[in-house]
Amino acid sequence: MNTEVLGMYEKLGISKEVWEFGQNIEKELEPRFQEFDKTAEYNQLKVIHAMQENQVSESSLGTSTGYGYNDTGRDCLERVYASTFHTEAALVRPQITCGTHALALALAANLRPGDELLSPVGKPYDTLEEVIGIRESRGSLAEYGITYRQVELLEDGYFDYPAIKEAINEKTKLVTIQRSKGYQTRPSYSVEKIGELISFIKSVKPDVICMVDNCYGEFVETREPSDVGADMVVGSLIKNPGGGLAPIGGYIAGREDLIENCAYRLTSPGLGKEVGATLGVLPAFYQGFFLAPTVVCSAVKGAVFAANIYERLGYKVVPTASESRHDIIQAVQFGTPEGVIGFCQGIQAAAPVDSYVTPEPWPMPGYDSDVIMAAGAFVQGSSIELSADGPIKPPYAVYFQGGLTWPHAKLGILKSLQRLIDTGVIAKEVLTK
Repeated sequence: MNTEVLGMYEKLGISKEVWEFGQNIEKELEPRFQEFDKTAEYNQLKVIHAMQENQVSESSLGTSTGYGYNDTGRDCLERVYASTFHTEAALVRPQITCGTHALALALAANLRPGDELLSPVGKPYDTLEEVIGIRESRGSLAEYGITYRQVELLEDGYFDYPAIKEAINEKTKLVTIQRSKGYQTRPSYSVEKIGELISFIKSVKPDVICMVDNCYGEFVETREPSDVGADMVVGSLIKNPGGGLAPIGGYIAGREDLIENCAYRLTSPGLGKEVGATLGVLPAFYQGFFLAPTVVCSAVKGAVFAANIYERLGYKVVPTASESRHDIIQAVQFGTPEGVIGFCQGIQAAAPVDSYVTPEPWPMPGYDSDVIMAAGAFVQGSSIELSADGPIKPPYAVYFQGGLTWPHAKLGILKSLQRLIDTGVIAKEVLTK
C-alpha cells in the first residue's frame, strides 16, 4: 500500500475503504488503459502531422481585432482542422459560442424554407428541440418553414433501417446524426456504425446532406465520422478538441460548399470567412487541439473507471463496464433524485475551482426539467474538464464526463462514491462484498 498517496486522498476526504475499492478496480483495468493510450498516441501523431503539413508557425499564434481581415493564424488553424478531420474545409471560430450554436449554425446555413430535416436516431439533445421547433421558440427552424421528422430507434438503441427509408422523401434535405447519447440511455454510436447509417441513407437519396453532431466524440477513436462519409461534423471547443485550454468556440468541418454557407450565416452574406477577429485566443486554440488526444484519453479512462465502479455496486451503466467506447460520456442510472444529486455534489467537491460550492437542481434555459450540473472548471461549462450533470426526471440518470488528467478523473469518481456513502444513498458495507 502506498501510504503517502493514501494520505493525500484522505486529506481530500476519501476514506481508506473507498480508496482500496477504487485501487482494486484500477488494477483490473490496466490492460484496457494501455489500449486507450495507443489510440491517444495515434491521434497525437495525426494532429502533429496536420500542424506540420500546414506549416503552423510562431506568427500563426498572433491575434487580430476589429474586422479580422488577413488573420493568417485563424485561416491556418482551419486548415489544420480540415487536415485532421480529412475534410475539404473547416470553420473554427470564437464567435461560435457553444455546441448548440455550432449545430444551429450548420442547420440554418444549409436548410431553406420547404426543406425537411430528418433525425434517424430518435430525439435530439434537449437544447436542439427549440432550435428545430419541437418546443416552440423564437427564431426556430420551424418559424422559417423548415419541417422536421424523426425515426425512433429500435429497442436495442440502434437504427430502424426500413423506417428510415420510408421517412426519406423529396423534401429531405439534411439528416442529423447525434453521435453521443445526450440525456438518453441509448448507446453512443461508433464511427463504424455511423458510416453504415450514412451509406444506407446515401443509397436511398444520394444528394442528402449527412451531418454528425460530433460533440464528446472527437479523438475517442482513430477515425472520425468525416472519414466514413459525413458531409459535416460539428462540435464545441470547450469539449474534446479544445483540450481544456480553449476558452470558447466551436467548429464545423466538411464539404467546402457547406462550410462556405456556414461562414456566410455566421458573419454576413458577402463577408463569410474573411472576417472574424480572434482576439488573442489562437495560442489556446492551437495548443488545446495539440493536447486534445491525450486529454480525451484521460477522460475515457475516467468514464470506464466510473462504469466499473458503479456496475460493481449494482447500478445500470451505459455503456457497460466492458463495452467499447465511442465518446467520453458515462451514464449511471440511480433511479432516485438523491443518487443524481449526490453524485454531482461529489464531482463538484473534487474540483480545483469552486470545490466548496454545493450544486443544486435548477430550471436551466433550454431544458424541459430541472437540471443539476457539477463543473468546477477553469472554463465555465467546459465538459472536457471534470463534470457531471443530469435532468431531475425518471429514470434519474447522471451523465459524467471529462477530466483533463487521469488522476483528477479518478479523484472525481471516488469523491462521488464517498458522497453517496456519506449521505446514505449507498451503504458502506457493499464495498467489501
